[in-house]
Amino acid sequence: MAPKVRTVRLHTGQEMPIIGIGTWRARDEFRVVLSEALEFGYRHIDTATMYENEHIIGEELDKLFSSGKLKREDVFITAKLPMIGNREENVPRFLQKSLDKLRLTYVDLYLFHFPCGMKGKDDDDISPKDNDGNAVLDVNTNLEGVWRAMEAQVDAGKAKAIGLSNFNSQQIERIVKVARIQPAVLQVEVHAYHMQKNLRGVCQKFGIPVCAYTPLGAPYLKLKTSEYPSLLEHPVVTKIAKSHNKSAAQVLLRHLVQHGIIVIPKPDNTEHIVQNIQILEFELSEEEMTVMDSIDRGGDGRISDFLVFPRIDRHPEYPFHIPF
Repeated sequence: MAPKVRTVRLHTGQEMPIIGIGTWRARDEFRVVLSEALEFGYRHIDTATMYENEHIIGEELDKLFSSGKLKREDVFITAKLPMIGNREENVPRFLQKSLDKLRLTYVDLYLFHFPCGMKGKDDDDISPKDNDGNAVLDVNTNLEGVWRAMEAQVDAGKAKAIGLSNFNSQQIERIVKVARIQPAVLQVEVHAYHMQKNLRGVCQKFGIPVCAYTPLGAPYLKLKTSEYPSLLEHPVVTKIAKSHNKSAAQVLLRHLVQHGIIVIPKPDNTEHIVQNIQILEFELSEEEMTVMDSIDRGGDGRISDFLVFPRIDRHPEYPFHIPF
């Protein structure tokens, strides 16, 4: 029996499970894992147009809902506006496309995925590049205008809540200043090497919960050095894991959850499904939390700079030109 997943209350009154299922890089083989996770007790799925797997998630959800094993209201589902949709007039169309693929009439949370717009040849050209391989930028991105369009989707009943992702503190403050409906969540990269303390402080001031992607530090990228080992192999993490008879991944996730941060690791197998949710069964001591906090590398710990889209840092809204 899986432990009951505690939730974080959003300003909308919704309860967002503090542990979710991340789906970046998930493809057809993920169907089994997703179905097992939902049957085991997970009630929070995070996806995005950019992940190109909404149709897979939609098909699996439809099976579970049709079978009566789950009801739609049992599952908290997050989707995201793609960068080619970052124009006020595009928001309704791209949200509807996500809903159609997910086989839903609404999402629980719709996120403004990244503040830089791009120009695709069509709605399927989600990572547009020019002949030199550089991102085709829409430098006229109007963050406030896009937010207005997202608010209209709440009014239309197609999103229960709206939020931000990969926004810096200045951009968050701009949205908060003009918002009729306040951001419900900020989703950003957070892990033990990149704790985003200052950015989380800004969110706390505005009452915006933080959801962490890459909570394990993206071990699949194999970015370790002799000075900075993979978080899964960091001696501080492995020592604490051994003392609790837990895995390094469980300690990394527990550290974030104990800070009140929502986490969305991607489980690759049944073992991960079980282990990830078991982080609710133990606690780190105050001393262990302090030691874990001490390995934070600040801005140097960032992994996801979105430069997989070449020259995106030339966009006027590129969020990572300032410290937080």
